[in-house]
Amino acid sequence: MPSPFPGMDPYLEHPELWPGMHNLLISEIFRFLSPQLRPKYLVSLEVRIYETADDDLSVIGIPDVTVMQPQTATETTESNVAVAAPPTQPLTVTLPIPYTLREAYLEIRERGEKELITVIEILSPTNKRTGKGRQMYEEKREEILSSRTHLIEIDLLRRGQKMPILENNIDSHYRVLVCRGNRRPRADLYAFNLQNPMPAFPLPLRSGDTEPVINLQELFTQIYDIASYDLKIDYRNWEVIPPLSEADTIWADAWLRDRGLRD
Repeated sequence: MPSPFPGMDPYLEHPELWPGMHNLLISEIFRFLSPQLRPKYLVSLEVRIYETADDDLSVIGIPDVTVMQPQTATETTESNVAVAAPPTQPLTVTLPIPYTLREAYLEIRERGEKELITVIEILSPTNKRTGKGRQMYEEKREEILSSRTHLIEIDLLRRGQKMPILENNIDSHYRVLVCRGNRRPRADLYAFNLQNPMPAFPLPLRSGDTEPVINLQELFTQIYDIASYDLKIDYRNWEVIPPLSEADTIWADAWLRDRGLRD
């Protein structure tokens, strides 16, 4: 069953659902591209691993650990023995505990020379928040942009800071950046909103080679069905996280009512 929305489903941005959505989509792109690119190119699924300490683990799908403050006795007994003043009661605090994050992405290399041709990234919440995750990704992004390697950057998250481009007047919920190594600093930006279908875009390869078209909407529909998100998401009662604007909330409610998913 397809998502009820025409494009990106905002309910899948929920921190508990997004990590699975991210991994399924990157795997589906891998499955789609690999047979089309062989034998000249090889697609590999790579994982970026790093440790970080975030102040809001729930944003990236890691539940917080709640420390329960022990109860203190309130009963008192009379005594003729002098007693020292009771110590100040401690406060419960939370420490920034390091934890390991794994972010999957795709590399496309020429089989003979193993030269890196294209990198495909799907942004995660940590890439769009100030911290080690964004710092590491920005360093990698700058390294790619200073080379001849092509970059595809898929951003399906409304929350957080967009990746930098010089045209700051472009505002959209979601975007796909296709940056060819031989066209820098120019790149193609596919900007779209909640109300729009996801775009289809070519995969940059070596000059003269046939470039497969990645139909993001079609791949998204397939993983929505495979993962049974229609059974996991309660469109009648769940709130969208992060919340939609007032105008987008009105639109989404009407859209879901028309499909029998809202009262």
